Amino acid sequence: MKIKKITENIHTRFCIVLGSISLLFLLIEYMTHLEFMFHLSAIPLEILLGVFIVGNFLEKREKKERRRQLMFIKSCVFRSELLNLFIVNFDALKFPSLTMSKIRNATLEEIRQMRKEADTIEYQSPEMMESVIMEYVKAEQVWHSFKERAITYNFEEIFHDMIFILNFIYDVKAFKNNNPDKLFIYEAEKNILFMGKIKKVLGAGIQKFLDYAIELKEKHPDTFDELISDYELASKIRRIQSDGIGS
Repeated sequence: MKIKKITENIHTRFCIVLGSISLLFLLIEYMTHLEFMFHLSAIPLEILLGVFIVGNFLEKREKKERRRQLMFIKSCVFRSELLNLFIVNFDALKFPSLTMSKIRNATLEEIRQMRKEADTIEYQSPEMMESVIMEYVKAEQVWHSFKERAITYNFEEIFHDMIFILNFIYDVKAFKNNNPDKLFIYEAEKNILFMGKIKKVLGAGIQKFLDYAIELKEKHPDTFDELISDYELASKIRRIQSDGIGS
């Protein structure tokens, strides 16, 4: 971040110097009426234009590369620290009814349709929502990590998303510290604002996962197959374990 700031300062000063030189030539032309000075004043401006165009191109290329890096970082995190969170979240859904097998076997257009349906999320029960909420709390360090990456990569939207999730987690932890034997969801149901925050966080998890699935399916189908296959297997194992406990 410090190197980037230093680079930006150098770039700004360079532009100021070029602009000042151009103004100086214009001033000389005004005082001496030498047309040659007028032409000279255009040179720094042309350089500035070139710097702007090249800088803009490099910035876009750098941002694209950072997005690509983030995509593969997400693949790693989704398969490890966040794997259980997403499985629990999908298993708790009432609508849309989504399974990893369904996602894996779907076409790109079908996944896009799933994503549209996921704009409206319903859960099977408050208790299942509580399980998802606690998975978010367990993954607190992941959200901190993504927040730091968002700062480093200058992804403002991701930064604000992480802040929202972390504030939500702090609310849950504060409640649990004072009420260790109570479910947060029951208390939240008494407050429209709290329920709105819960639905936003949990629903966004489903939506972001599907957005990522679409991105992988479209650009990196092999990575998509690997990721969803891992989730499909983990989901089956979890279901077997749940059935074993139930019996």
